[in-house]
Amino acid sequence: MDRQARRSPMERSDSGTPTLSPRGSNQSGMRADNERLVLSLVRRHGQLAKSEIARLTGLSAQTISVIMRALEAENLLLRGVPQRGRVGQPSVPMSLNPDGVFSLGLKIGRRSADLVLMDFTGQVRQAIHQAFAYPTPENILQLTVEGVAQLTGSLPQPLDRRISGLGIAAPFQLWKWADEVGAPDGAMDEWRTFEIERQIGAVLPFPVYVQNDATAACGAELVFGRGTEFSDFVYFFVGSFIGGGIVLNGSLYSGRTGNAGAFGPMPILGPDGTPRQLISSASIVVLERMMETAGQDPSLLWLSPDDWSAIGDTAMLDKWIAQAAKGLAHATASACAMIDFEAVIIDGGFPANVRADLTEAIREELGQLDLQGIEPPQVLEGAVGSRARAVGGASLPLFERYLLDQHALTKDQPG
Repeated sequence: MDRQARRSPMERSDSGTPTLSPRGSNQSGMRADNERLVLSLVRRHGQLAKSEIARLTGLSAQTISVIMRALEAENLLLRGVPQRGRVGQPSVPMSLNPDGVFSLGLKIGRRSADLVLMDFTGQVRQAIHQAFAYPTPENILQLTVEGVAQLTGSLPQPLDRRISGLGIAAPFQLWKWADEVGAPDGAMDEWRTFEIERQIGAVLPFPVYVQNDATAACGAELVFGRGTEFSDFVYFFVGSFIGGGIVLNGSLYSGRTGNAGAFGPMPILGPDGTPRQLISSASIVVLERMMETAGQDPSLLWLSPDDWSAIGDTAMLDKWIAQAAKGLAHATASACAMIDFEAVIIDGGFPANVRADLTEAIREELGQLDLQGIEPPQVLEGAVGSRARAVGGASLPLFERYLLDQHALTKDQPG
């Protein structure tokens, strides 16, 4: 097979839907619990020697040796430079092999989609961004098939056979937001019957997992961002609309229906003192409408989420930040009145400088509120950025097949 043919493994099903031909995998499907524990501890600490892993897990040195030899043989762990101590054999630190496993993450947004290829250490290797007026199952399917072929095709053999799966981060009930995004009547109704996990899984040769988009972003911050610094925190992600997540005791809390952290409907006070929803203040759609009213093209907000320097009216952007900060400060106070969160982490689908300005504005607004009886939390910038939802999606296959969640690493371990 020539190089070009191998990098475009698309076929068509009997129905005409494009699909990806099977690529196989040299990784076992579900790791044994002890292997997952070892991989998770190494991921969390960066690198660990066998003696340290034995101490942290309570497993015997012989058991750890067998596990680590197997993981190294499968190219999941890399051997570091031996560290010589005063006595005994040198200690050999082991770390995750970035090329050991890859995963894909798809964020389905109301104005754009992101598809990322992520390695075993959480680094995004390649990414595709696509903006649109509103999402439809048809354009998402096309992006998925063509984008997955492009991203996996960027990997040399045999790394292209180390894909663990696709994780999808998407808002629940997409069709309910048609009016807010200005979609024509009925244009998004197809989402009512579109089974994302099953129908996207039908065109891919590896497992597919689905999670709420804001919850996925919170999971990305917990695992790859600042989440390891705190046992409990509330996370706000400002996208087209506003969402987020909740972390309790070091573990992502998804709630009874998987929608914990759906902050959009949270009641706050508007500028005139009347009640309104947080979504009406802290969402990028609000900025989009401000730009439209001023006669500016708002498409740059979605075409270039990491660079808004083309926004000509900086006073308008400052006004939006001030409005969003006021709403998020009230939401922070409400959340901390219910749960004594250590921190509030702010991120969103915007450039790093906007995130910094918004976070500082929230701190200032929070300082002006009457917080008697509440211990003010730290208000901090997120570390993952505008791709947090896609990165969170990409983490789903890794945790399903190779890793354990944060909570599992902290319970019942020897001191």
